[in-house]
Amino acid sequence: MKIDLESGYGKAFKEILARVQQALQGARPERLPIRMYIAGGAAMHLLTGERVSEDIDATFSTKVIFDEDLSVSYRDPDGRARVLFLDRNYNDSLGLLHEDAYTDSRKLDVPGIDRRLIEVRVLSPVDLAVSKLSRFGDVDRQDIEKLARMGLVDSASLRRRAEQALGGYVGRLESVRTSLDAACRLVDAVSPRKRNK
Repeated sequence: MKIDLESGYGKAFKEILARVQQALQGARPERLPIRMYIAGGAAMHLLTGERVSEDIDATFSTKVIFDEDLSVSYRDPDGRARVLFLDRNYNDSLGLLHEDAYTDSRKLDVPGIDRRLIEVRVLSPVDLAVSKLSRFGDVDRQDIEKLARMGLVDSASLRRRAEQALGGYVGRLESVRTSLDAACRLVDAVSPRKRNK
């Protein structure tokens, strides 16, 4: 993982996790550890060290209720005031996600976070790329391109994982398949293996 936990963003991220941990202190022991799965721009930052996001898109292994907004103010490297918050409206059922995405997610060890209480996990690069195919806006394209440039995703794995994920979905699947074709062309164009040939 590429996060700098001493940067302004990193410290804000740690503070959000500390508040989540505090809110989960009273959880029943049989529910522990509660797994927190991070997606979206925060996952992108954790995997690549780039593109900070204003929010943390996350789901949990059990239903949770927070009685306060979880947000932290910090300063970016340019000195501008920023806010990072846990997006309590994030919903992973409205976009493409492989059924094994959470099983295949990566553990993130964060100093000060008790892994017996909360296990922080980040989507794998290929599952993060798949999750961006439904919307496939400019930021999504840029994220997939960055993952490919860093050698974190290849077109064959992306296509296979997305096609497997599509098997469990209903709705406008053709638009996602069109996005998948475009994403695979993009990945092939910028892949380090392709450029080095």
